[in-house]
Amino acid sequence: LSGLDPAQPYFQGTSIEVRLDKSDAEFVDVIHTDSAPTIPNLGFGITPAIGHLDFYPNGGKQMPGCGKNPVSQIVDLDGIWEGTRDFVACNHLRSYKYYSDSIIYPDGFLGYPCASYEAFGTESCFPCPQEGCPNMGHYADKFKNKIQKTFVKLYLNTGEAKDFPLWRYKVTVTLSGKSKVKGYVNVALYGSGGNTKQHQIVSGTLKPANAYTNFIDVEANIGTVTKVKFLWNNNRINPTFPKLGAATITVQSGAN
Repeated sequence: LSGLDPAQPYFQGTSIEVRLDKSDAEFVDVIHTDSAPTIPNLGFGITPAIGHLDFYPNGGKQMPGCGKNPVSQIVDLDGIWEGTRDFVACNHLRSYKYYSDSIIYPDGFLGYPCASYEAFGTESCFPCPQEGCPNMGHYADKFKNKIQKTFVKLYLNTGEAKDFPLWRYKVTVTLSGKSKVKGYVNVALYGSGGNTKQHQIVSGTLKPANAYTNFIDVEANIGTVTKVKFLWNNNRINPTFPKLGAATITVQSGAN
């Protein structure tokens, strides 16, 4: 039984006979996409974990792409009707859009077990544990025999628009060069299954011999990494023409 952002008003805080609960089926998975408080944030979705697996994409409150201005959101690519519905309840409706995308991407939407969305951005929730990570959506039930805790909260990020799944990597870049400069470093990943656009690893003061680490959520499952493109820019004209390179780049897939 899959709960697509189960309702908060009149259901949150009630007994399990009234609302969705893990006792309702052999396996209950839940996607929370609009779990901010109804007052004052107008959140429509329930906040607590209530299933065997509870997924909180993007933290579960504000979904990427739902903050567009009203005009651009109503005059949507999918038509006026779809755009108007999204304007009224965009976060709430993301749950079924993620679910339908999950049918097409069996390897997508990996949920990382974590104490909070804030912790999800740290090393403590990466990579997946030894038993792996469940897939949010249609294929979540593949994980039902691996559940060890009473409640499992899972976090992940999604794209702003279709197609929604993203794949998480940890990238560490050690710089080479002669002097520190201000600027940013981007990388693009190439692999046997596809390649990515540029993703920023660090911005600010760049020091040779220093290692910089960041998590990136990329738009393709690239498979085996075959090449990494390294780019940097100092954002300004510098008459000394500083040079930076990458001594090493380490790429770790969250899945394995």
